Amino acid sequence: MFLTISTTGTPERPATDLGFLLHKHPDKAQAFSTSYGKAYVLYPEADPGRCTAALLLEVDAVALVRRGKGKGRGGAPDAALAQYVNDRPYAASSLLAVALSAVFSSAMRGVCNARPERAGQPLPLRIEVPALPARGGPDLVRQLFAPLGWTVTVEPVALDAEFPEWGDSRYVSLVLESETLTLAEALRHLYVLLPVLDDAKHYWVASDEVDKLLRAGEGWLPAHPEQKLITSRYLSRRWSLTREAMERLELVRLAEADDSEVEEIDNAVEAETEAEEKPTPLAVQRRDAIVDALTSSGAARVLDLGCGQGQLVQALLKDTRFREIVGTDVSMRALTIAGRRLKLDRMGERQASRVQLFQSSLAYTDNRLKGYDAAVLSEVIEHLDLPRLPALEYAVFGAARPRTVVVTTPNVEYNVRWETLPAGHVRHGDHRFEWTRAEFREWARTVAQRHGYDVEFTPVGPDDPEVGPPTQMAVFTMSGTGEQKTVKEEKAA
Repeated sequence: MFLTISTTGTPERPATDLGFLLHKHPDKAQAFSTSYGKAYVLYPEADPGRCTAALLLEVDAVALVRRGKGKGRGGAPDAALAQYVNDRPYAASSLLAVALSAVFSSAMRGVCNARPERAGQPLPLRIEVPALPARGGPDLVRQLFAPLGWTVTVEPVALDAEFPEWGDSRYVSLVLESETLTLAEALRHLYVLLPVLDDAKHYWVASDEVDKLLRAGEGWLPAHPEQKLITSRYLSRRWSLTREAMERLELVRLAEADDSEVEEIDNAVEAETEAEEKPTPLAVQRRDAIVDALTSSGAARVLDLGCGQGQLVQALLKDTRFREIVGTDVSMRALTIAGRRLKLDRMGERQASRVQLFQSSLAYTDNRLKGYDAAVLSEVIEHLDLPRLPALEYAVFGAARPRTVVVTTPNVEYNVRWETLPAGHVRHGDHRFEWTRAEFREWARTVAQRHGYDVEFTPVGPDDPEVGPPTQMAVFTMSGTGEQKTVKEEKAA
């Protein structure tokens, strides 16, 4: 990855002051170690009239893959080829943004003891990024940088210059020019907007990312016309973090409009209001109910089938009674997000030995799923077409045959209580069906009878006297006849 920062000067204000502002001497090349390779700062030109500083980041692709895979058996999944064949070592991304922050940290804060008067003054700046992923194309690049005072020159990069008919890639060559911005402002713009344009980050986005965004966006993000897009992408589209950031940005905007401090506006809410208890989200109630059912069953080795982004796996890891936890999903993207959520790349060896994530489809039998104490199908069955349910039924209850199976699914009768849900609509666009309580119980009892299980039903969430709970849960427990059937099948095998 490569980026250059250029400025021009006069005998009174030489361009070589850029070296003082960046805290990097123009007469020597310097190297800095990063988590994923080495960053080099060098000056292709350094004269009083013009000075250019270059940041070259050499990414160790193998180290990047190894760190992403984590420790022990709980490695973060990824497509095998994509681990080694990808754009990460070459195209500007969050890797380059992190390197900018690490190598030019003082400059980004506007600190320069040697030339304090220059740190706060605008400079004639020219920044070039030869290869920048831009999910949204050149138009989005202009929409992000132009409102900040940049003159933007952006050219799409062809997929292959030898074959122009193939069209353009998702990469652009970017040149930014300004005479009204300080160096610190320019670096903060890059720090935020490089990963926003890439629409991806190489590390798990936690709550501290909100503070990083607000620090780097101070003075420009609250008024940016694309504030919502920037915030959402920077926080990897995590809804809860995006909402928190937007609320805090709104406080900043109100404080500026009222010519007051943020703390004054934030403290205007009465203490009684702050003390009000927020209702527990249904997703949390559902996870708690599942964990309680698994604990009651005495399960130590648990499958989370259709684990999605890993929320339940994360909850189970907190309880040492669950010695082995396996999360499976047909979506590699979901598994990758789950790996980041669990921070598998930073997990200790003992903890990593308790968890595995791998790709598997519930439409087919999978020998890796056999021999576990319990399996969970949380909000999974409604995502399948009804004709495919028998395949899932056999894969779980007929082939894998855990002693306990926990199934949760929406109760369609409760949908009338959702004020924002139009009549006749399911709760999620990907739901192929949603059952009434009677329909779910009929299906569960048929499955239990066919495969030698007993089944009990538990409401999850507020149990409305008219329409029942929002989520219905069935707990299947292998009966004596089911265990005898398992023994006979093993002998036959």
